[in-house]
Amino acid sequence: MKGKRRQMKGVVISDKMDKTVVVEVTRLRRHRLYKKVIRQRRKFMAHDEENACRVGDRVRIIESRPLSRHKHWVVETILEQAQ
Repeated sequence: MKGKRRQMKGVVISDKMDKTVVVEVTRLRRHRLYKKVIRQRRKFMAHDEENACRVGDRVRIIESRPLSRHKHWVVETILEQAQ
């Protein structure tokens, strides 16, 4: 893949699948007309080879080749373990 791969940080919200986690990425942006700060959330399915992630973990995911119909991201590191 040419260039840098996209990276995102998010929270694991589901780990029920084998070698797959669902990561919710939250970003803040300002509304163009009303100037209010809006919290936008998006969910990504990410590949977790060792099944190491648990619900509540903060992780960094990076873009990869398509691994399945919905999986195009891979868990790079676990930044913070859940309590």
